[in-house]
Amino acid sequence: MTDTKSDLRKRAFAARKAAHAAGQGAGQGNATSHLLAEVLRQPPGIVAAYMPIRTEIDPLPAMRTLAEQGHTLCVPVIRAKAAPLQFHVWTPRGVMISGPFGALVPETGQGVQPDTLIVPLVAFDDAGHRLGYGGGFYDRTLQKLRAMKPVRAIGFAYAAQRMPLIVESTDQPLDVIVTEHGSLAPSAVKG
Repeated sequence: MTDTKSDLRKRAFAARKAAHAAGQGAGQGNATSHLLAEVLRQPPGIVAAYMPIRTEIDPLPAMRTLAEQGHTLCVPVIRAKAAPLQFHVWTPRGVMISGPFGALVPETGQGVQPDTLIVPLVAFDDAGHRLGYGGGFYDRTLQKLRAMKPVRAIGFAYAAQRMPLIVESTDQPLDVIVTEHGSLAPSAVKG
């Protein structure tokens, strides 16, 4: 029997929940260190990250460090159901309010176009594809940004979220995935 994307999401959510419970402390610290190293491997320009919800791995420690180093950060804002994400500048002391789907967004914000995106996910595969929540927001966003300029997409996840996925023509691959074990380029993920 072949899995559907819904079946894969259920399995991936369970794997992420278990990894999240086990990954607090040293696992999160390792993931943060690996994420910072990956972001800074190239001049990052404007960095988009996300405000974690539920059991998503937390990029906030890395975001705070990047902000302290003087990098411009932004977070996604959903404006319409079938539209690409917009990004507003984020600062560690900025006022945040609840946005769609429970993610925090800046109360006021200057819109920017990121050069590097730290992308949340439900699951990832060996080829750098991601399974998200099913709304297609990051796929539409990456397609739009990549049509305008070079953009680097870094998936941020627990290693336990790695599994074979169903890939569709609209799915935008990630350039690299960062876990608590390190950075995995799609060509090197097979290990």
